[in-house]
Amino acid sequence: MKSYLKYITVCLICILISVTADAEGLSNHVKFYPGEKITFEVRWSLVKAGEVTLETLPPENIDGIPAYHFIYSAKTTKFVDVFYRVRDRIESFTDTELTRSLLYKKRHESKSVKENTVVFDWDKKEARCLSSGEIISSVRLDEYNFDPLSVFYAFRAGKPDENDEIKMNLTDGKRCIKSTAKMLEKQRITVNGIRYNTILVVPEIEGVSGVFQKSKNAKIKIWVTDDDRRIPVRIKSKVTVGSFVADLVSYTPGNDKKGIQSTSAK
Repeated sequence: MKSYLKYITVCLICILISVTADAEGLSNHVKFYPGEKITFEVRWSLVKAGEVTLETLPPENIDGIPAYHFIYSAKTTKFVDVFYRVRDRIESFTDTELTRSLLYKKRHESKSVKENTVVFDWDKKEARCLSSGEIISSVRLDEYNFDPLSVFYAFRAGKPDENDEIKMNLTDGKRCIKSTAKMLEKQRITVNGIRYNTILVVPEIEGVSGVFQKSKNAKIKIWVTDDDRRIPVRIKSKVTVGSFVADLVSYTPGNDKKGIQSTSAK
């Protein structure tokens, strides 16, 4: 079991890396606001493996620039903790036009704790990855670049081209990746007893390392709501080490002005 449980978080991050958007094609009307919270239950084969949460926090300033603030957190279940305990937290900051990343922080906690920070220097067009305050790698940036978390939100605000594809560049401070998300067909699916009108999205994962690199025919399928919010309700993939499904269990919409109302997917 341990041989594939250790890839749970890697797979989930690869999902975020793979779903992308073209910064020039972003909508001017982003349909998510502070207070939004999306929670998934992750199953690896027949095992309930963990929970993943995506949150949008109130805007902050990064070096004087107003910025969106996104958070990803993942944790394995008590059962899986016995074999491979994971507690992950990622923070991402982008400009409020959602055209590029400003700062990216990742903390991975298992048998040991690893922390990385990616600083985006747009004056020099360079992203630097730091660990314990020391630069461990750097990459050149194009005009538009996102980090592995903010691309998820860029996709939701993106506009498909004439081929129903959404493209962009992204980096984790160690390498730059060009990737594509293909929007295929509309489907009506049931998740946790609720019927959703969705669009099936298949990301191309060429250039993504980790478990998918070892799986020649690995494919991710993502079903997002067929509306302006593009909420992912189911994510499925089959790779060398097994198959996983991440299903939406709760959704709390944000609000751009007043109070936050909660909607449960159960």
